[in-house]
Amino acid sequence: MKSRTTRTASGAAALALASALALTACSTGADQQSAAPAPAPADAASTPTAGAGARFALAYDGGLKILDATTLDEVADIPLDGFNRINAAGDGEHLLISTEAGFRVLATGTDGSDAALSDHAITADKPGHVVVHGGSTVLFDDGTGSIQVFDTASFGDDAKPTRTIMSDAPHHGVAVELADGSVVRTIGTSEARTGALVEDKDGNEIARSEECPGVHGEGVAKGEVVTIGCENGVLVWDGQAFTKLTSPDADYGRIGNEYASEKSPIMVTDYKNDPDAEGVTLSHIGFVDTVAKTFEVIDMPEGVQYTWRGVRRDGDGGAWVLGTDGSLYRIDVDAKTIGDPIKVTGAWEGPEPWQAPHPALTIDGSTAWITEPATASVHRVDLATGQVTTAEVGVVPNEVGLATGK
Repeated sequence: MKSRTTRTASGAAALALASALALTACSTGADQQSAAPAPAPADAASTPTAGAGARFALAYDGGLKILDATTLDEVADIPLDGFNRINAAGDGEHLLISTEAGFRVLATGTDGSDAALSDHAITADKPGHVVVHGGSTVLFDDGTGSIQVFDTASFGDDAKPTRTIMSDAPHHGVAVELADGSVVRTIGTSEARTGALVEDKDGNEIARSEECPGVHGEGVAKGEVVTIGCENGVLVWDGQAFTKLTSPDADYGRIGNEYASEKSPIMVTDYKNDPDAEGVTLSHIGFVDTVAKTFEVIDMPEGVQYTWRGVRRDGDGGAWVLGTDGSLYRIDVDAKTIGDPIKVTGAWEGPEPWQAPHPALTIDGSTAWITEPATASVHRVDLATGQVTTAEVGVVPNEVGLATGK
């Protein structure tokens, strides 16, 4: 670790943030696009230097670094070739690393033990979305259409699925298991994705909608209401039926990722209304009211954009967006308004291609972690006070993950 600095946001913004947030914690997830990562070496070494506590993990070209999430001290540096995605396993200790061999389990050492990457992988031809909900963690294999359901508490070197479900055809899909054992999963092929269906715990289909072209991503809101993104709106499953909500831009208004809080009935989404727009940066934020069954969109501040890596929910159900101006904006999801920003990084541009390193946001409760590839740094932000602590990590961070230890 080269250096660490601390700074605090200006008084008005900090006071507004402090009154808006309570110091509570929640787990977060973001369902993002998948890609075929490069091979991983069979043996990966760790260099533990810290005790127990939450862990912040980042992937870089050549490995994985694990930091103490509070101090930002390095806990381990594990060699791993290629572009590797990091997914939450949901148990507070493990992360799932998408590699060419499948999903490898990373023990982060939140209990003070050594961080370690499993030698074997959970089989997947093309590892895709990982969804944590309730007590289940569901892994989707884009290469075969296989859906593996795990008991979230079971992760370790020998984790085995409790059941496996096969899609009708391989596709870039996603699935979530609900409390009653039913599964909401996408419908599609490698050429086209068209909608979603629901199966009960015995595998019997109970509902289906094919009104969702380009289906991508999912979220579970308060009351176990599930949303699925489409190129022209969103599907809402409320436990009884699917409802299709059309985008404000009826011809094309794509939702690719949803950002959920189980404390809120409002689903926050990304939103793209220009099918010809180049790059992955976006200028609009969507709000799906899963009770009223409404869909609204607001603009980001003029000149400010974001990517799918830069939206997360806090412990109170509020939302935060990391803008290309380097500022972190709080979104009031009920009022659908954007609050005063916290300056965190320098200004940045969207990546080309999408896998290229660019700032990423993670939130747990009232704390945020933000990477800044341009300065090889990680920032820890107290959302209640606006205080920013920065540490150089010596590598260019790309994918990120958090293990809370709880």
